Amino acid sequence: MKYPVYERFYTWQGEGVHLGRAAYFIRLYGCPQACPWCDSAGTWHKDYRPEGVTLMSETDLAEVVRADSPDGAVVVITGGEPILFDLVPLVDALHALGRRVHLETSGIAPLRGAIDWVTLSPKPFGQWPEASVVAQADEVKIIVHDPADIAAGLDTLNGLREDAVIWLHPEWSKARERDLTVLNAITEAVKANPRLRAGYQMHKLYRADDLDAHSDKRLIPLGGNAQLGY
Repeated sequence: MKYPVYERFYTWQGEGVHLGRAAYFIRLYGCPQACPWCDSAGTWHKDYRPEGVTLMSETDLAEVVRADSPDGAVVVITGGEPILFDLVPLVDALHALGRRVHLETSGIAPLRGAIDWVTLSPKPFGQWPEASVVAQADEVKIIVHDPADIAAGLDTLNGLREDAVIWLHPEWSKARERDLTVLNAITEAVKANPRLRAGYQMHKLYRADDLDAHSDKRLIPLGGNAQLGY
């Protein structure tokens, strides 16, 4: 199996239940969802495509994980949309190193591989997550670009386990605006439903990912740009 690797870098998890935990990220290339606020626009948008994408086997990836991060650091497979690939060989190779494997996905295809932790980020404006992936999710990350995104995201979660954590994350361009509409909507939603949690992208405050030479440091305009078609 050869995986198209858009980025691979060692940092720490900036979101969710595992916030602050050392993590080696493997970001695979390609996604059909075309989120207008995607931090990784290079994985799908023609104007931000990289000059080339490296194809790496599970053995290649396990070796760079071993060489570039210490034992105990989890491995996060993300994208793009990693669930479109057969992750079984990669997950098995990483488990052979003694690493826990986490997945970040919009859940649009059946899950393959014995993933240790599944973070589901549903995209209600696009393809909804498969029911089987919703049922396996350990946590959910709903991206809130507009207050209406909260209810829309929750509507995709039929069959979610009772112990799964649901995060409301302000889309980054909204998280820093003086207009607090999105942040206030998250606050009110959490107060109304204590199962929900308010989230944030802490790694961006630290700029932690930038410290690794392999991370993509290009500035991506967030929030969408109609002139560019997203």
